[in-house]
Amino acid sequence: MTTTLSGTANDRPKPARSPWKALVGGSIGNLVEWYDWFVYSSFAVYFASAFFPKGNDTAQLLNTMGIFAVGFFMRPVGGWLLGRLGDRKGRKAALTATVTLMSVSALLIAIAPTYGQVGYFGAAVLLVARLLQGLSVGGEYAASATYLTEASAPGKRGFSSSFQYVSMTAGQLCGLGLQIILQRTMSADTLHSWGWRIPFIVGALGAAVVFYLRRNLLETEVFEEEETEGTANEGGAAAKASERGTLRGLLVHKREFALVIALTMGGTVAYYTYTTYLTKYLSNTAGMSKNDATLVSFCALTIFMLLQPLAGALSDRIGRRPLLITFGIGSMLGTVPIMSALQDVSGFLPALLLMLAGLVIITGYTSINAVVKAELFPTHVRALGVALPYAIANAMFGGTAEYVALWFKKAGAESGYYWYVSACAAVSLIVYFTMRETRNAALSRAEQAPPEPSEAAEPSEGKRLSRA
Repeated sequence: MTTTLSGTANDRPKPARSPWKALVGGSIGNLVEWYDWFVYSSFAVYFASAFFPKGNDTAQLLNTMGIFAVGFFMRPVGGWLLGRLGDRKGRKAALTATVTLMSVSALLIAIAPTYGQVGYFGAAVLLVARLLQGLSVGGEYAASATYLTEASAPGKRGFSSSFQYVSMTAGQLCGLGLQIILQRTMSADTLHSWGWRIPFIVGALGAAVVFYLRRNLLETEVFEEEETEGTANEGGAAAKASERGTLRGLLVHKREFALVIALTMGGTVAYYTYTTYLTKYLSNTAGMSKNDATLVSFCALTIFMLLQPLAGALSDRIGRRPLLITFGIGSMLGTVPIMSALQDVSGFLPALLLMLAGLVIITGYTSINAVVKAELFPTHVRALGVALPYAIANAMFGGTAEYVALWFKKAGAESGYYWYVSACAAVSLIVYFTMRETRNAALSRAEQAPPEPSEAAEPSEGKRLSRA
């Protein structure tokens, strides 16, 4: 019997696809990735003095955050390499590669020698580790966003993809939670001496576990359809297959490329301001103890995490643009008063409420930005299309956010940073007003609504792959 793509020889039972299993499988790896990424920032106040000469605390943090920013500049490289891998070899292959790189980088930081032991060589090891983390996270964002979007149930892409930031925040909460435990079980001297290494060891072990879990994920049907079409057809399909995951194929969509950079600009600055930087801001500027500042962040981020699926589900009903516009307006007008009030905050509850105000505003961006980007590109360049422009925007604005904030502080003009965040949000707001709605963009045949029983025998006119 001749074997064809639709013949009985290929009619083997396929593993059942569960949107929830895909959601959990994609998210758990993202959790470990971002735990390792954020733990660097949350523990920087303890290990900054280990890699640089003693002196001004702000100067030590500037050096450490400078290396933090360098990691962001590797994200475009990681976005290109791993985005290409995801479009050519599959989303699963990219997800596995990213967590491997993250495991190695966490281990390097855990065993890095200090300045007192080997001078600046320890800082060099720290730098290499951050470069590897930059490569990993540059690909992880796109691989996770693409996988969660493509594997979601029809009509629930906003809800499903919101779990990317649920897992990102959960990763940060794990880091903060471990920090709280260590703060309460270890002395400050012990934490500054060697206790800060513990979270990186935990991260390396967690990444090894996730590597095993991700190897058992199923590839998305959207990617498999793309492969099937490329195999079954000649000519145009073959030409398109040669452009899968390539810059040439991506640059056909120049407008979408620029759109991702612009819509990310305001969101990424605001996100890193209210998550990673704010803990240090409460400690260095508001004068709160490190323990109290960490606890404020932990409580606020827990609520923020729970808001993501609610906002994602809302976008499935009313569209993506209303949420983005709400974020843009709120961040543009609200950042200066919120940050100014936080500067003089004196208690736990006021600090918590103010931080929550900022996090509620940026939920309009975080809950749906992944799905919006994935919906802008066709399947054959979707992972690269999400990865590269997003990574460029993060390198330019997200990765430098803390460094810019500390620079303003050192210059004695800390309020200038608040206006900087507002200005970035204003630029993105213009994009939100002018971009097209992406909620109803079709990604695959599997997303088409099944025919009614009375229409089961009739051909479906709506089944087709989206090219948008």
